[in-house]
Amino acid sequence: MNSEQWEQLEEADYLFRKMVRRFVKERDRISIEGITLPGMLILHKIIREGEQRLGDLAEQLDFTSGAITALSDKLESGGYTVRRRKEDDRRTVLLDITAKGRQLHDRYASIGERCITLLFEGFTAEELEQQSRFYERILANLEGFSDALLALAKERAEACAPSALEQKPRGNTSNSKYLSY
Repeated sequence: MNSEQWEQLEEADYLFRKMVRRFVKERDRISIEGITLPGMLILHKIIREGEQRLGDLAEQLDFTSGAITALSDKLESGGYTVRRRKEDDRRTVLLDITAKGRQLHDRYASIGERCITLLFEGFTAEELEQQSRFYERILANLEGFSDALLALAKERAEACAPSALEQKPRGNTSNSKYLSY
């Protein structure tokens, strides 16, 4: 890999991470009647698909189990959801929406649509299609990402030598204009 290609990779990495951080920062600034956008996502999912197991919500919405628990606590304390245990399996906790939760969701149903249009307005249909393909490729590249990096860190720790790093960037990265790991 030449230095120009490496700089392109660094720039793509930097912009991707910056975009993710900015999105999370902006999203987390939004609270509607005391409920954050992730909380609204939970209400929307329950309305669309019925009561949900907390573990399933965490997996499908890409939140940690701790984050889902905290969000569920907030929704429940506000009277928007209710937890109940499955009758045939008391270990399974389900989250369901209340009438108050439905009213909240109905009042702000257009918020989700507006989130999408704010993020993607101005892109052509072809650009949106390209973005979708790029996101799918990044998601595929993320499969095994942490395992690969942890294995590399373990190899380096065992070798105790910088030369053990794979895919070492070419050139002097201390002169890079991008923040790296």
